[in-house]
Formats: sequence, C-alpha cells, structure tokens
Amino acid sequence: MITTHVLDVARGTPAAGLTVILERRHASAWSPIGRATTDEKGRVASLVDGQMLPGTYRLTFDTGTYHRDQGIESPFFPEAKVTFQVLEPNEHYHIPLLLSPFGYSTYRGA
Repeated sequence: MITTHVLDVARGTPAAGLTVILERRHASAWSPIGRATTDEKGRVASLVDGQMLPGTYRLTFDTGTYHRDQGIESPFFPEAKVTFQVLEPNEHYHIPLLLSPFGYSTYRGA
C-alpha cells in the first residue's frame, strides 16, 4: 500500500484538494498507475489498486495548482516529485509531504 499526507505548513492546515499521481519506472520510462486528490485532512488513503511489485516509484504532487487555488499567483515549485524504492511489496509505504510556497520536505512515514 502507498499512502500520503500533505500538510501546508505555511497555513498550518492539511492541504486539501491537492492532486497526486503515482508512477512506476520501467527501464527509463515512467508509467502512471494511480491518481488521487487529498481529502479534507490532506490524506490519500491508497494510490495502488492491486498488488505492488518491487521497483522504483515516483509521487508527483501538483503543488502549483494547489498554491494558485490558495491565492498565490506564481508558486516557485509547480510540482514536487518524490522518487522512492519499494523493496517489500507487502509493506505499507507512507510518503508525507510538508509544503510551503517556497519549499517542501518529505520522509518515510509510518
């Protein structure tokens, strides 16, 4: 399972309504395998339908649209991409994003 939680640290609130796309790498190409929008708590409960495979995955967060919706006309980061390895397909991979108009950070959550 791959989940995420986005917090808008500049506003001190969850980042609701932010689009997240999950992709898996095949050689040098990326294939989209999941897409969701964060709920009112800034969470996406699952981005994968079916069995995960070991490999390299990437989450793309549409931070530009989110920030424009919050009244920031020219966000510095139009998107945040987080690439990570899935070694054990049966494990839960939680990838949080801490977001502000001029920066972001992430970590492997629990």
